[in-house]
Amino acid sequence: MELFRRRKSSIVLLALALTGIVLLLYHTHSKVVVEAEAEEQREYLAIINQLNRNQQKSLKMRLLEKSIKKPEIVVVQDRTPQETVSAPAPSVAAQNSRYVHSSMKLGLALKTQHTSNQTAIVEAIKHAWSAYTKYAWGADEVKPVSMTSFTPSYGLGMTLIDCLDTLWLVGLQDEFDEAREWVANSLDIEGNTKRVSLFETNIRVLGGLLGAYHLSLDNLFLDKAVELARHLLPAFDTPSGVPSPIVNLKYGLKTSSGQRGIRPLSVAEAGTLQLEFRDVSKASGDSSFQTACDKDMNVLLEQGRGSMMPSMINPSSGRLHATGFSVGAGIDSYYEYLLKQWIQSGKTESKFVTAYTSSVKDIASHLVGHSLPSNLAFIGRANTRGTFPSGWMDHLSCFYPGMLALGLMNGLHPEQRPLASDLTQTCYTAYSKTPSGLAPEIFHFNMQEGGDDFVMRGVQSTDLSNILRPETVESLFYQYRLTKDSRYRDWGWKIFQAFEKHTRIETGGYSGVFSVLNTNKKQDKMESFFISETLKYLFLLFSDDPDVLKLDEWVLNTEAHPFPVWKL
Repeated sequence: MELFRRRKSSIVLLALALTGIVLLLYHTHSKVVVEAEAEEQREYLAIINQLNRNQQKSLKMRLLEKSIKKPEIVVVQDRTPQETVSAPAPSVAAQNSRYVHSSMKLGLALKTQHTSNQTAIVEAIKHAWSAYTKYAWGADEVKPVSMTSFTPSYGLGMTLIDCLDTLWLVGLQDEFDEAREWVANSLDIEGNTKRVSLFETNIRVLGGLLGAYHLSLDNLFLDKAVELARHLLPAFDTPSGVPSPIVNLKYGLKTSSGQRGIRPLSVAEAGTLQLEFRDVSKASGDSSFQTACDKDMNVLLEQGRGSMMPSMINPSSGRLHATGFSVGAGIDSYYEYLLKQWIQSGKTESKFVTAYTSSVKDIASHLVGHSLPSNLAFIGRANTRGTFPSGWMDHLSCFYPGMLALGLMNGLHPEQRPLASDLTQTCYTAYSKTPSGLAPEIFHFNMQEGGDDFVMRGVQSTDLSNILRPETVESLFYQYRLTKDSRYRDWGWKIFQAFEKHTRIETGGYSGVFSVLNTNKKQDKMESFFISETLKYLFLLFSDDPDVLKLDEWVLNTEAHPFPVWKL
């Protein structure tokens, strides 16, 4: 009996010892697991907190799609206290793995630290945006003087979408979030029966959605971009593949009565679709958009034989119209997109750079003139090859020296560096020579002995207007990125001050003026490109951050919307 009790006690002690060992092992294992999970969580949160709010939302949404459980994301930002972010419902694009392409640049962190000049420019952006939010929310454009929306309208919230990536870029997070909600809840593409300009809708709305997507990584914008591109795609349904300039978002090339109409369009309209349609194909994995725009571009390249082009083409025949040569209205951004498609492709599609090279050589040979008495270089218009260019140049042409500067950054045409500098000087001088410091819509040059370089008297009144155009400050931005010459910042600041003095409306917004000689009479219209381009380029001109839209990683469309360069 005593032996039994001893054995029983030994068994109990052994059992207790084993239990203790098991508990110790379990505790040790649990502690290791907990510590490992805690370390994983710390690393995860460290990564998350380096991102901005919408990047966090996008990342968490992707994690949810993969059924990966992670701890609640806590936002740490300089501009706001900590806050908890709830993940939005996965979008159609997010549910489709084709929409995430490894060669696309992912996001740009929102910047809230600005230089003193940038702070003033951001205040101007807020002032311009305030007029739209107060008087024209959801409309295409605002009339800031009469404090109402501008009609007619495409029903696409053009100003709102055109300005999204500007709001993001300059750090206006609250304004961006409010605009995002409108896109999510009020942008109706499927039910829109409007006839729209393919060119304007592409560069401003499709480009705006894509730019917002690439900076914020919010798949909502990619969803809407794909949806809009699908409704624009019927414009390419022509005998030649060159699109119609007008398309009905619901009925395609047919009107509501069933009639089908195709009319000629400018080469700029036909040749300024490719960055956007190629980008939406790359981002979505749907090649139909790039296939359509590449067919269109191939017709243009074949018709132009890769050199200087006239400005009109017929979509029915695919043939050019002999309308003279220039780099201004009707042709301008065609040349710009030759260079930028090559850059966008990672410099792999040589047909674009070949055509660009031939074109800029032709333009330098046939279209460059000089004024008297100061010998200011300008790009005029010639009716045929070999004829002396006319003595006028539109403000739109002031994109050209910036394009040359971008080409120079990529090793193209170093012999044209002086021309790029001279043309930039001319475009700025068109501002500095007027009483208001604002440039006119058309520059008329003196070509005879005596008088001033710019002719301001006896010209059409519309030629003296200023509609807040961006092309000169665009070229100042590219020239500064190329040279770091401080005079380009000095010129840009003087232009900004002229806009502030003569176009600012105290109740909100900015307005174009009917004459740069007397700015009292306002046009009562603020073009969407004033925020999306003019003020954006000024903001970028004064950026000291080398990581903001690096031009070897990003390419800007003709409305200044950023798309990533394809990584191979």
